[in-house]
Amino acid sequence: MAKQLPYRTMHEIFTRFHAAEPEPKGELNHVNAYTLVVAVALSAQATDAGVNKATAKLFQIADTPEKMLELGEEGLIEHIKTIGLFRNKAKNVIKLSRILVEDYGGEVPSSRAALQSLPGVGRKTANVVLNMWWHYPAQAVDTHIFRVGNRTGIAPGKDVDAVERAIEDNVPAEFQLHAHHWLILHGRYTCVARKPKCPACLIRDLCPFEDKTVEPAPKRPRAKKGQDLT
Repeated sequence: MAKQLPYRTMHEIFTRFHAAEPEPKGELNHVNAYTLVVAVALSAQATDAGVNKATAKLFQIADTPEKMLELGEEGLIEHIKTIGLFRNKAKNVIKLSRILVEDYGGEVPSSRAALQSLPGVGRKTANVVLNMWWHYPAQAVDTHIFRVGNRTGIAPGKDVDAVERAIEDNVPAEFQLHAHHWLILHGRYTCVARKPKCPACLIRDLCPFEDKTVEPAPKRPRAKKGQDLT
């Protein structure tokens, strides 16, 4: 675990992230707050691309909790059976849809506590919804953010709660809204788990990660018979 980076370094890192992509977006497709809740709940232990493929037709016919209840659990399963843990996720989506209709007038609540009271919605899911739909600077820590935070010193912590607090405490306020998206995308495409793409990293000079990867040396072309490559 790297030490927490100082303020000036943190400010420079997020200034670069902002310059590279001023308005980062989440990659889960949705059309309203309800479909965002459903998409994020379905994304546990699944890829965003896989969820988007499964929900493309689903959200055309069930974009409200009332319509989801009409579709029913078995109908929902037919749409999401390519996603891991689809049966349990289908049960949770139907349960949360019923709660939204009965307790919230069919509307998605805008508090973390209310969101977390819904079946299949944990703190990370609640934070994603708060951030993406209500533009509240909540920090949804997934495996990518946990890795990047600890590897770089941007937000070190022994667990996801500690990393979330580190982001809230140390990322300058003007970057808080998009912080978790920048970190997710950085971890998904550059600071990957097994072999981080350090040569392509825009914060490489500010990162204390000791095992930085390097560009492989170009292979020397083999000389053909009678050809001199010297």
